[in-house]
Amino acid sequence: MHLKNIAALLLVSALIFSLPACSFIGGNIGIVDAKIVTAVDERLMPVKVTDVFPKGTATVSCWIRWKNASINTEIVARWHYVTDDIHILDYTLVIPKREGTGSVMLTMPNDKELPSGDYKLELFSGKRLLRSLIFKVE
Repeated sequence: MHLKNIAALLLVSALIFSLPACSFIGGNIGIVDAKIVTAVDERLMPVKVTDVFPKGTATVSCWIRWKNASINTEIVARWHYVTDDIHILDYTLVIPKREGTGSVMLTMPNDKELPSGDYKLELFSGKRLLRSLIFKVE
């Protein structure tokens, strides 16, 4: 199966939380934390942090916590299948609050599975890389 044929669904959510002091600044937004997770709960908190997913996985989520954002700051989530050096897609998240948490998901359509291999998700503000996360599907 080739990732060129993937129609991915990305979902974005945001909610305000109090944040710790340390951050990685990119543009006018600071990414305080970002994790690859199996899911995000109803309070937009990570369910299970992992960087290895079993064969048969159809959805991978990225949970982020930010601060110092201007309203409507755009972050680009760039998904990449490293194993075959294939760019999957870019998705623009519009940050609605100054501080908060949210998530973005990569989901295979029609009960298909993500191919086995290595993946990378990069979060950008403009041309500035805010965070790079790697994960694997076995």
